[in-house]
Parts: sequence; C-alpha cells; structure tokens
Amino acid sequence: MDTTDVSVNPAASPETVRQDPALAVPWRGMPRAPSTAKDAVATRLPPWLKVRFPAGDTYMRLKRLMRDNSLHTVCEEARCPNIGECWNAGTATFMILGDVCTRSCAFCAVRKGRPQGMDWEEPERVAEAVKLLGLRYCVITSVNRDDQPDGGAGIFARCIQRIREEAPGCKVEVLTPDFMGDREAIETVVRAHPDVLSHNTETVPRLYRRVRPKATYERSLAFIGQVRASDASIVTKSGVMAGLGETWDEMVQTMLDIQRAGCDILTIGQYLRPSPWHAAVERFYTPEEFKELARLGMAMGYRHVESGPLVRSSYLAERQVRSMTAARP
Repeated sequence: MDTTDVSVNPAASPETVRQDPALAVPWRGMPRAPSTAKDAVATRLPPWLKVRFPAGDTYMRLKRLMRDNSLHTVCEEARCPNIGECWNAGTATFMILGDVCTRSCAFCAVRKGRPQGMDWEEPERVAEAVKLLGLRYCVITSVNRDDQPDGGAGIFARCIQRIREEAPGCKVEVLTPDFMGDREAIETVVRAHPDVLSHNTETVPRLYRRVRPKATYERSLAFIGQVRASDASIVTKSGVMAGLGETWDEMVQTMLDIQRAGCDILTIGQYLRPSPWHAAVERFYTPEEFKELARLGMAMGYRHVESGPLVRSSYLAERQVRSMTAARP
C-alpha cells in the first residue's frame, strides 16, 4: 500500500504554495470515467489500488465480536478497501446511531432511508468492545441522523464518556456528521473532550450540489472553526476524496480553506465507486500525485497529512496523531 506519512512541517506560507510550479502541471494521460455505469464498474483498477481479500484469525475474531455485540463498523458499511489490513491489526472504526443514513450522498455506500428510533444502550456496548479488544486507540463515526433534534451528538458524547470509564488508557477519535450546523450539538461533543474531533469536508465546493446535496461547504468549514475556537487542546481533522471531478487548483484551494479554518490533520484518498448508482470516478490519481498533495499540505501549515490512493479518514489514525505529535517544535 502506498501512503505518504509526512511528519515535518516546513515553514512555508500559503502564498508560497499558490506559486508552486507543480500547481500548473495539467493532468495528462489519466483515464476518464467510461460513458456508461456498467462500463464504469468494470474498469480495470490501476495496480496501486489492488488489495488482498480480507481474511485471518484476528479479522474473524473481530467480526464475531461486532456481531455478538450488535455493533456496526464503517469498515464494512462503507466497503473500505483497508478492512483486511486494519482488522488483522486489531483495529476498527465503530459506526454508531444505526446503519441507515438520512442523507443520500452520491459517493457513499452506507444504506439510505428512514432510521427506526435510537439505541440508547449503544455506548455501553461500544465501551465494552473497546475494553475486550484492549484498544489503545479507537475511532467512532456514525451515519447522519437528521431525524434527531441533536443529530445524535448526545450519544457521541456518551460513547466518549463510557470509553473513558471502561478503558481509561484508550485515546478516542470521533468522526462526526455536521449536525446541520447546530452549534449546541457540536458543543455537546466538544465538552465530552475526545482526543481528536474529525469532520470530513469530502470534496471541493463546486461539486457539493452533485455529490453531497444536503451539506454545504461553508458549514463544514464552520464546524472545524467552532471546534478550534471552543477547545484548542482537541486535535482537529478532516478528509477529502480525489477523483470526483475536481481540478488540481480546486483541490489545492480546498486544502487551504480547511487548514485556515483551523484543521490540524488532513487525509486525502482516492474515491472508489461503490456501485453503478454512485458518482463515477472521473480519474485515478497516481501515488506520485498523492505525495505531491501531502508535500503541499505540509507547506500550508498542517501538522500532519496522510495522502495516498487507499487512505481513508480512519486509516492508521493512531499513527497520524503520533506523527503530528512528533512534529511539534
């Protein structure tokens, strides 16, 4: 797997990044999305996107544990290509608030529809699973729950609290929805004080209406800014996908916007189409291009950039935070 782990933050201004000659290099010789949905799914992936089929004793043990505790993981629901690697390492990203999302983002494989109620015992089961696994670092994410007054923020906070009680040595990262911009819902999670609070920007502003219709770019930036202003001790994090149809300049500008909003860690990975009914892959970035985006991101002032073809928001999350800490002056 080719990922870029950058742990040095060069002293460079955003203006320097804008003037970098690499930004003027056009995308040449890259495959475009086929004209039909059927052909798009059948397109041969570049060799750097090939992964092994998930298997192994640890993988099966973790899978059984999730089912026995009626828990969901985003690794399974979002069909993450890294599931075999991460699960065999004994790590997983818990997905709370059910497995049905109230939004219909064009890139996401999670089931859409009308969720049925809330599982108020879920924080107890998540905390127990973290304890049983002996995790030192766990990640919790969720579907969107726009049907709830607080978007599920209270259950996020309760999960953090219960993990602190059951596994006090475990660091907690949460990857949350935007809670429709509800400032009090965001503060509910902030007050629970996760070690890392992540919210994905996902794509460039021009593509929001097409691929993320119920969200807004400005709301996602404001989310990051509110967390930074409310508690500067919490590490802030966001992620974007490459290959949805953005230009190089748009990608770089989005990276700048997220950093200026107050983001510490950025993840960048290749978008892969889950099915013929999802947004098409417009192009595949090369490993070299991902490395260049990581270099540019560090020059902008990020404390860590994880950039690679198979990088996802929670991929090697503990390593990302360690690298960021090591890079502090």
